[in-house]
Amino acid sequence: MLSIFSPSLFSGSMQRYRKVAAFSAAGSIHAIAISLDGQLTSNEVTAMTHLESRGIVSSTVWMKTKHTFAETLCYGTGSGYIVFIRSSPINKQFQEICAHRLGLGFEITCLAWDLSTPGASCIAIGTCDNVVQIQSVFAVCFDNTVPKEISSVDHRNLLHTCYCRQIVVTYFRNRVKMSRKDRSILSEYRCQSVIGSASVYLKKGMFIIDNATNSFTMYHLDGGEPIRTFITDPPSIQVPKQVAFGEDYRIVVGRSNKGTVFVFDRRTGNILDTIQHASATLVQTIALHDLSGQCIIACTSPPVDRKKALITIWTHQYNVRKEKSTSTKSSSSRRNLSVVYIPYVCVTPLFIQTD
Repeated sequence: MLSIFSPSLFSGSMQRYRKVAAFSAAGSIHAIAISLDGQLTSNEVTAMTHLESRGIVSSTVWMKTKHTFAETLCYGTGSGYIVFIRSSPINKQFQEICAHRLGLGFEITCLAWDLSTPGASCIAIGTCDNVVQIQSVFAVCFDNTVPKEISSVDHRNLLHTCYCRQIVVTYFRNRVKMSRKDRSILSEYRCQSVIGSASVYLKKGMFIIDNATNSFTMYHLDGGEPIRTFITDPPSIQVPKQVAFGEDYRIVVGRSNKGTVFVFDRRTGNILDTIQHASATLVQTIALHDLSGQCIIACTSPPVDRKKALITIWTHQYNVRKEKSTSTKSSSSRRNLSVVYIPYVCVTPLFIQTD
């Protein structure tokens, strides 16, 4: 466990993304998540060790239900386990609530918390045996596909899923819309390129993918020609590149395998910023979170030459008015950014805290 105090993390700044923290961790990091509200009630956080027998952690998502005070961290593993941990209101330690192995234990490739039903506890789960399921509701299997991204559509009982079939570095290219109500497939759209990674913008009805070349491509959820292409450097190695929306969906952020993270204007496709996370090495995973008018980006890279993995935190204040309107709490209140990273061997949640 590592705790870093950074008083500048939530201070206002007119600069584009600036680095506010950098630290190292043992093992390779495969999943990283930032808490929904960035709030913790104590400065003392106790780490909880993940059981290695359950496999490496492959995906994470934060959730908060109607009848619970604290946020819950849900993560999936390479051996098919779905695990829930939550901070105890008594001793503030993170404790495992439950753990369950799904099906035959295939890798969990992606997770999504059901945002469309207030107070719901449904988790959408994609696994490497071609199955997408909303736990305890239904499960759907598609031939020769592996789910890569899931997004629940507000108030429509729909589920959007981006699929890829992965053989070494070969990817399929389907976007599927299906009903949560009766499990039926409503539509299926074939993108013009393969899908290495994907992110969905539900309000505008669009999604963006890593096309496994030198760019990211944006599409409408209902199909059609690409809306826009976001150009990056040609990759030095063929691996999927994560991509995500940020700043209330005003920007597109994508990682590279050359140590940089690109920040694009969603409307124009222009590069707004290039974050230099590391020198000429793979950016292994990224996480974005909008909090009170501020966008926070967490980046990780794998160990190089037997050294430790690198984690950097970057921030940009894009909505000053929103930040001021939500910062009227007493001076004794605490604001903490909770970041959880998952090392490859000994998996330990990590929390960065700021006053």
